Order: sequence, then structure tokens, then C-alpha cells
Amino acid sequence: MSIEKVRAEFERWGIAERMLEFPVSSATVELAAKALGTEGARIAKTLSFYAGEGCMLVVTAGDTKIDNAKFKARFGMKAKMLSADDALAMTGHAVGGVCPFALPEGVKVYLDVSMQRFPTVFPAVGSANSAIELTCEELARYSGGEWVDVCKPIAPVEA
Repeated sequence: MSIEKVRAEFERWGIAERMLEFPVSSATVELAAKALGTEGARIAKTLSFYAGEGCMLVVTAGDTKIDNAKFKARFGMKAKMLSADDALAMTGHAVGGVCPFALPEGVKVYLDVSMQRFPTVFPAVGSANSAIELTCEELARYSGGEWVDVCKPIAPVEA
């Protein structure tokens, strides 16, 4: 189970006790925000994309989406999300629990600057009912992620 792989990695770093598990799903931004009692923007959602023969992850604030022009300019390719089967096979985490921790070798992690406006954010930790509260500095340290600017705000829905 991928949450156990993340727990083992976090135990080595001394932060496993900070992991949160919920009796309800936190598989989407909305569900995670409700489970945590916080705003959706502070949910650090992890998106998985094909990258050559492998994959890469982009972690972004919950109120943003990939800006295709920025993504292509930064990575030299069109953003194509992994299928659910490939997400599990290539990251070791199922959709809803994909996170930037305990990844197979070679999976690159990128952190979108949209999260830097918050003192802390909440990424998943390997299951569809888990999270951890981290500062952006901690998120970068524990994920090995590189900061990028590849997202834009999600347009509000008109009533």
C-alpha cells in the first residue's frame, strides 16, 4: 500500500506522526478541503503527466489548473495526464492519493509557485483519505521538487 511506503519514508525524516488520515475521502480538492476544514486553494494537488518514456508530477494549489502555454514553454511538450492505470503503475500511487513522496526512481517532481502564497499546504500522502500539513520549504525538501510557474487560476463559475 502506497501510504505505508510514504509512512516509512516520513519515519526516516522524523515527520510520520504529522500524517493525517480521515474516515472520509480526501481524493479531490473539494473533499480534502472539507476533511481538513480549510480552503480548497491550500490543498496541494498532485497532477501526473507523461514525460517521454516515464512520467513527471506537478504539485499545484487547489484553485489552479495547468496553463498549457506555460507548460509547453517550460517542458517542451504538451501536457498529457496519465491514465489511472498508468498513474498507479508509474508513480506507485492510485489516483486520489498520488503524491510527491515515496516515488520510483526517475519520477521528477515540480512544485508550482501558486502554493507559495500560503504558510502551509496539504498534499496527499499516498491514499485517498490522507494528507500532511507542510510549509512550502518542507514540501520542496521532502519531495525533492523544483519550483516552476506552469499554472493559472481556475476561472470562477458564473451563477
